[in-house]
Amino acid sequence: MTDLAKLKEDLVTANRVLAYHHVVDSFGHVSMRNPENPNHFFLSRARAPNCVEVNDITEFTFGGDIVGHNPGKPYSERFIHGAIYEARPDVMAVVHNHSPNVVPFTVQSKKKMRPIMHMCAPIGNDIPTWDIAHKFGTTNLLVTSMEMGRDLAESLAHRTVALMRGHGSVVVGKSLREVVFTSVYMEINADMLIKAYQLGGDDILPMTDGEVSANAGGRAGFTFERGWENWCRLTDRPYYAEEWNMGPGFSKTDK
Repeated sequence: MTDLAKLKEDLVTANRVLAYHHVVDSFGHVSMRNPENPNHFFLSRARAPNCVEVNDITEFTFGGDIVGHNPGKPYSERFIHGAIYEARPDVMAVVHNHSPNVVPFTVQSKKKMRPIMHMCAPIGNDIPTWDIAHKFGTTNLLVTSMEMGRDLAESLAHRTVALMRGHGSVVVGKSLREVVFTSVYMEINADMLIKAYQLGGDDILPMTDGEVSANAGGRAGFTFERGWENWCRLTDRPYYAEEWNMGPGFSKTDK
């Protein structure tokens, strides 16, 4: 099996893992940049993530045009992915989700989304909320053009996460494993954060910027592989091992 074939299988796995953890349901999607052509990306045809098969994986230009193999109708919000890849050369994978415990943080400003658990450190403390209405007026809240996608990408800027008012969020990563890891733990963190606000009101202690940096900066292959191997087992998907390397600093404490 070629490296690209394995990557496409991993993209199928990413869909299944996100569905297993209720980050996506029948809707939402995950993509990865084509490492052989960084101006293209891979994304399933429009299908529920838990049903995605390798033949559904489609190659797109940043502008959302299909390249080669065309298995069927594409996602209408593929422009989210294309616009982010266009704006962020460092990003190798993107998740757009309607994560149920995250959405409440998109429609109010009194209670902020913050990392309170070390596993969710990469979301950071600076999380913007993009409101499609600010530029595009009354819509169905879907990102259905490059103009909309670019506006979202501008709000995301250099960050890992941007919330989307009344819709969900977008999460980016330097690898497919990383973006899935962050998306899964953001949903878990949001559930815990809602409970913390219920218990303590405003008297909660989110992670400091220093703690966020120490956790996110030290995260390496060992952490991602440990999670990915387990999630492959849980979703009955093939596991293609990558390097179990230990990163600098705090990753050596073996979370």
